[in-house]
Amino acid sequence: MNETQAIEYKSSWHDDYLKWVCGFANATGGTIFIGKNDKGEVVGVSDHKKLMDDIPSKVKSHLGIIAEVNLHSEEGKYFIEIITPPYTVAVSLRGRYYQRSGSTNTELIGTALTDFLLRKSGQTWDEIIESRASIEDIDQKSVDLFLEASEKSGRMPDVKGLSLIELLEKFRVADGSKLKRAALILFGKDPGRFYPNLTVKMGRFGKADDDLKFQETEEGNLIQLLQEVPKQLGHKFLIKNIRFEGLLRIEKGEYPEAALREMLLNALVHRNYMGAMIQIRIYDNKLSIWNEGTLPAGITFANLRGNHPSKPRNPIIADVCFKGGYIDAWGRGTLKIITACREAELPEPEMKEEFGGVMITLFKDRYTEEQLRKMGLNERQVKAVLYVVENGSITNSQYQQLNEVGKTVATEELQGLIEKSVMKQIGSKGRGSKYELEK
Repeated sequence: MNETQAIEYKSSWHDDYLKWVCGFANATGGTIFIGKNDKGEVVGVSDHKKLMDDIPSKVKSHLGIIAEVNLHSEEGKYFIEIITPPYTVAVSLRGRYYQRSGSTNTELIGTALTDFLLRKSGQTWDEIIESRASIEDIDQKSVDLFLEASEKSGRMPDVKGLSLIELLEKFRVADGSKLKRAALILFGKDPGRFYPNLTVKMGRFGKADDDLKFQETEEGNLIQLLQEVPKQLGHKFLIKNIRFEGLLRIEKGEYPEAALREMLLNALVHRNYMGAMIQIRIYDNKLSIWNEGTLPAGITFANLRGNHPSKPRNPIIADVCFKGGYIDAWGRGTLKIITACREAELPEPEMKEEFGGVMITLFKDRYTEEQLRKMGLNERQVKAVLYVVENGSITNSQYQQLNEVGKTVATEELQGLIEKSVMKQIGSKGRGSKYELEK
């Protein structure tokens, strides 16, 4: 068994591994096996008797917690099992905090540590009262836009006749006359006056990251950004392909609007609001959105590609966006992005953690070398597809000549491209047939 969110293997014991015990305690719990290699195979420990005394004592004295420590043997080799339960309070080792995420153990520092300590104390960043703000800092137009959206969604209870402050209390973004941070993020006239980097930065790049063609920024509260960023992208950064069906003019964007909307919503709702600004990068063949803030403990990028629970970083902001009909409460945002790309016949989007944040990338072209390799094509098949991109089609004999292979191999590999819906066969079988891209 491989290492997971809840399992770690160590061939021998070192006191530094108390960090892993700390990481499990601050996440969802887990087990460390001492005397197993990275593959989970028993290699044994020679000092098991001493370790059975030392480990429980060190866990208690250095971490202030209790872990279950068990001794096992297999084929005459001893290994130790350290089972750490999850703790509701924050656990530290020599003043430092660690947390398990996936199969890695991470030290929490900066804003990640602040978020962690808030959660352990039963609070989240967005529910903290902002003592510097008053009702005068709320933009009525943004509230009105939200109310229009919530009326269409049917998720908001009746709020007719309520004053502005009563509305904010109903949204749970105010406590009496005191505004929470969420109120300013969602509806503030100038939220950037209170928190830095409440900006979405958009850049158009050439083939390389250092080839910036032009850039724009949009500032404002979340409701405003949901309105203005798509307008800016459509006006200056993205191209709409136009075709006619009779007299009917049909426009189709480079990327599905549903995917772009969900990506922007994910970034705005789940971002770390004390971190860097949201960044949107547009290239000739791809578009990416990055927001600071790692995935919640217990959620992996593999989970995002299937059904998974919703664990919002900013639950009050997320709840208001749910009531407004902007998002749902089932963790389906990433599934909507994947589905939209599939329906638009685009490659599956890439989701990864980068620079302390989450990056989601859409790809415009299925037939780049990078995307073809992701499909599992071999070198000859990749070479053939790129040939077709350049020349429009390929025959069996051309495949043989291009890759210096016989007819049998060429036939099998071309058939493989058909099965993967990369190519289609045109014309009758035999010498007259050719292969084109499956558009």
